[in-house]
Amino acid sequence: MTSDRSRPPQPGKDSRRAYLVFGIGVLAYFSAVAQRTSFGVATVDAAERFGTAASALSLVSLMQVLVYAALQIPVGVLVDRFGARAMVSAGALLMTVGQVQLALADTVAEGVVARVLVGAGDAATFVCVMRLIPAWFSALRVPLLTQVVGVFGNLGQLVSVIPFAWVLDRAGWLPSFLGLAALALLAGTLAAALLRDAPPGVEVLHRRLGLRRTGQVLRESLAEPGTRLGFWVHFTTQFAGNTFVLMWGYPYLEYAQGLPDTTISVVMTSFVLTNLAVGLALGGLTARRPERRVRLSLTVTAGIFAAWTVLLVWPGTAPAAVVLAAVCVIAISMPASMIAFDITRSFNPPRRSGTAMGIANVGGFTASVLAIFVTGFVLDLLYAGGFREELYAPDAFRVAVAAQFLIAGAGAVGVLATAARVRRRHWPDAV
Repeated sequence: MTSDRSRPPQPGKDSRRAYLVFGIGVLAYFSAVAQRTSFGVATVDAAERFGTAASALSLVSLMQVLVYAALQIPVGVLVDRFGARAMVSAGALLMTVGQVQLALADTVAEGVVARVLVGAGDAATFVCVMRLIPAWFSALRVPLLTQVVGVFGNLGQLVSVIPFAWVLDRAGWLPSFLGLAALALLAGTLAAALLRDAPPGVEVLHRRLGLRRTGQVLRESLAEPGTRLGFWVHFTTQFAGNTFVLMWGYPYLEYAQGLPDTTISVVMTSFVLTNLAVGLALGGLTARRPERRVRLSLTVTAGIFAAWTVLLVWPGTAPAAVVLAAVCVIAISMPASMIAFDITRSFNPPRRSGTAMGIANVGGFTASVLAIFVTGFVLDLLYAGGFREELYAPDAFRVAVAAQFLIAGAGAVGVLATAARVRRRHWPDAV
């Protein structure tokens, strides 16, 4: 198999219009991340508003992530058929409706419905934006731009950490979530007006992709070991940061580490800024040394859980500087997970890229579902069993977070096994 990195650019690629389309796509993903992470900031407020326990509250985020993960392969197939413009616009509309529903919700059931809609809309965004990159840019630019999507898209977390958290504190639940709904509506409007699936005259869609052909494309994608490796790399690298920012980061920092709100905002902002700083470096490194992608992803995972180990074994509460440093290491999981899509793209042709990337994207969110649930389940188990007097007791968080190590271990085994298959199928230095 020859590398696609040495091919000359095609007409329309790397143009000003390409960067306009790319910018709108990044904005759409920026908005999607803001919608995705907003509930994690509002976890404590939601517990009071809905009057529920940790495991029931985690169900709200759990269903959001579960729907996101379940829809990745269908979304990948649909974007190969209908294109990114239609899918991103529809996703933004779903997130708008979901955030309006959450703004009006008074019960856990209503909150679950709202986050299911947000999860479905979010699912229709990332993979579709990623599909635009190889359509509009030459192969040498793809790894770095892949990281740029992740880095600048994940800056949407800052919307949750700073303005959303401020409005939530000052104005309350309803105005804060309605503001996010307005952002989603803006992103969807711009996507519908300005996104294009490929340069003029270039056809990248399966206009006649019926059920039989869909099944064939799905089987071809799954049969490629590079797709399965992308799944396991994403599974292993992403879930630690995802679980932290979607659900358990704020409660952990507030109750387990005893940090005040202002310090928590600084820590969570540093989480996002670390994505920015590290993501661009990782993009350049994967472009120059693609044969080290698996090694790099496993090194990052080891570093993340070494940082968690420091926090979990520290007697009492750790100094704020130690917490900040550890959270910044955990944050590297987000840009590192983008390596999975560079791997997947390397071993799949453009005609099935959406389907293959959808399969890979299932990985991290499957692991996130497990981690979110297990953490909440352990917290409730220790509290209900009388082992801890408080639901969010610091020692309870030590046990709950430690359970995530099992998920990381399973993912690492999957990475090593599928990497060996990729090297046998393609070439020894493929990954």
